[in-house]
Amino acid sequence: MRAKSSAISPTSIAVGTPPADGTADTPSHAPTRAPATAPGTRPTARSSQRLGTLQAALGVVAFSLTFPATAWGLEGFGPWALVAVRSVLAAAMAGGCLLFLRVRLPERRHWAGLAVVAAGVVVGFPLLTTLALETSTTAHAAVVVGLLPLTTAAFSALRMGIRPSRTFWAAALAGAVAVLAFTVAQSGGAFTAADGYLFAALVVCAAGYTEGGRLARIMPGWQVIGWALVGCLPLTVPAAVIALSYEPVVWNAHGVAGVLWVAAGSQFLGLVVWYRGMAAVGIPKASQLQLAQPLLTLVWSVLLLGEHLTAAAPLTAAAVLVCIAVTQRSRS
Repeated sequence: MRAKSSAISPTSIAVGTPPADGTADTPSHAPTRAPATAPGTRPTARSSQRLGTLQAALGVVAFSLTFPATAWGLEGFGPWALVAVRSVLAAAMAGGCLLFLRVRLPERRHWAGLAVVAAGVVVGFPLLTTLALETSTTAHAAVVVGLLPLTTAAFSALRMGIRPSRTFWAAALAGAVAVLAFTVAQSGGAFTAADGYLFAALVVCAAGYTEGGRLARIMPGWQVIGWALVGCLPLTVPAAVIALSYEPVVWNAHGVAGVLWVAAGSQFLGLVVWYRGMAAVGIPKASQLQLAQPLLTLVWSVLLLGEHLTAAAPLTAAAVLVCIAVTQRSRS
């Protein structure tokens, strides 16, 4: 991250960012000579793209820990309590930042989009995947993450009129197929009841990512997820009280560490850098970085949960990295 820059900077990131399709905006009426500026005062388009890619990648790393951390959290919390508590804790962090920096309420025209973000990434995805992980392994649950980049790109095309190139779609599809084949093979290829939760989570999360990426070009990315979390407090606080009364907490190190990570890392900080990255490089290209997320999740599952990884992992990782490279270089 650049010096003198922060994930909670009140300055909007929309200024100077390229359009969502990743191409440079060069209007015909622009002056032929730019005003002189001191060296280093404004980032170049290329450096902005690199920073955006790095931020999106950091978001993917944070998200890759979500399933293992959720599995840990379920060792101490019930599924409904875990989802409600993580949302309340993340909202407390976000609300504290908003109050400290005295951020004004978003304009009324942005609240509909924030509601989509809240429904998709604050409530829908965490709840559906947590319910799925009660009966599914993290490897099997990673199927939804393997399909998420394609779904997000499709949602962005419908919502924002983005039309990626055929090369982009071919590489994205190849990567999704590779990830899907690998994760399904890891779970034995069986279709379970948990898959219903996972595919529903796929749809609502893609919608939330798309709307959040759009809003992050208007307001800072941390404010997008921050207001979505705070806006859900009238729902999540009563839900947490009720769920905790029906699902008593078993206090243990894994349970506490799991709920703290999904609240701070997955629900807030990860989404902060993720939305900033999407605003900088465009939703379709940023979403393709998530092709690496299932493999990262499997690595964490081995290290943290003791799950076994097959010899196919390095080959799949190489295929995914090739697909990511193609999507990042393709012209939208």
